Amino acid sequence: MTEPLRRVHAGKVRELFDAGDGLLLMVASDRISAYDVVFAEPIPEKGRVLTAMTAFWCEELSDLAPGTVVTATPAAIGERVAAPAPAGELLAGEGWSGIDGRALLVRRAEMLHIECIVRGYLAGQAYDEYALSGTVHGTLMPPGLRLADRLPEPMFTPSTKAEHGHDLNIGFDEAAGIVGRQAAAEARRISLALYERAAARAAAAGFILADTKFELGYVDGVLSLCDEVVTPDSSRLWPADGVVPGRTPPAFDKQPLRDWAASSGWDKRPPPPTLPPEIVRATSERYVAAYERVTGARLADWYGARR
Repeated sequence: MTEPLRRVHAGKVRELFDAGDGLLLMVASDRISAYDVVFAEPIPEKGRVLTAMTAFWCEELSDLAPGTVVTATPAAIGERVAAPAPAGELLAGEGWSGIDGRALLVRRAEMLHIECIVRGYLAGQAYDEYALSGTVHGTLMPPGLRLADRLPEPMFTPSTKAEHGHDLNIGFDEAAGIVGRQAAAEARRISLALYERAAARAAAAGFILADTKFELGYVDGVLSLCDEVVTPDSSRLWPADGVVPGRTPPAFDKQPLRDWAASSGWDKRPPPPTLPPEIVRATSERYVAAYERVTGARLADWYGARR
């Protein structure tokens, strides 16, 4: 029996394992969180969607920022990882039949300790701030903007990367104080370029990429694209034909689950409420549809091609 890989990080959704030689095995689970609380019910196919979309976007955006992904192919992962373990041993307690389609072999990076968020539309915390003070991340905005309105131009709106609790929205100067002014300026330049490209690609598929969060880190001194990339977990994806400014747009991300949770009477503290089967099913279908519409490929084909 092979020895399980050593887990080096367990997040709300992802598990990271030391694969040796400066590599990590990043495995996406079907867990889902809202308001920083993980629900008990898994969302079928969610992990594969996050993995497949990340692999897709890393290739699409590679000329703007190098990605850390080495391979998503199980056979290639097996060749590079000295002692791959069966899923039940690798991820004890998950009960998965396998990690095929959920795993990426990635390079280790020296991560920037900020979240690189780009907003193209008024939504979420940005809308809440605007409604209260007329600003977005402290920047004064034109009057009269409505929920889901397009911003005058995409905005780099970083936040802290909290080990515990909630990330905090910060301005550029505060970000520069954390990572250094040169790194913050480069992160802003790269993030805006990545957003512009991804938003155009999403628009061609009939989506509005309202906002998204990038994770950046240094690999061999080069600022690189890390972690998940333009997924339904890290982005707001709206069907372009369903957006009416002033109303909450329909979403191909986990916002409908958040809305259900908020309307359930839950106080947003553990333990979370039980997700109804129809919410689980609808969320799974929404994640799969996001991947298939954006990429033009079937999720089952992507998964099968990598066996």
